[in-house]
Amino acid sequence: MRHSIVVNLGDQIEVITNGRYKSVEHRVIAQTNGTRMSVASFYNPASDALIYPAPVLLEQKAEDTEQVYPKFVFEDYMKLYATLKFQPKEPRFEAMKAIGSF
Repeated sequence: MRHSIVVNLGDQIEVITNGRYKSVEHRVIAQTNGTRMSVASFYNPASDALIYPAPVLLEQKAEDTEQVYPKFVFEDYMKLYATLKFQPKEPRFEAMKAIGSF
């Protein structure tokens, strides 16, 4: 995508929006011709931050909308992420439900 800016959303945004916005599986495909410039910038909450779907988004949807993602402490998620980061993201969310960090 020539002359473009791409913004990848992370797992925390997926959780906060209760799945309305999905985090991406980021993989780079290198081009053999031309040059490329990438700038990575990460913004993370405090390690003790509680991450969960925003209540206002749950209230705005239909009454039968359920909370898809569990509440968890960011540091607990990052520990799990470090061991599973090259695997599909769905098992990470399921593992957080099992851990019940909050």
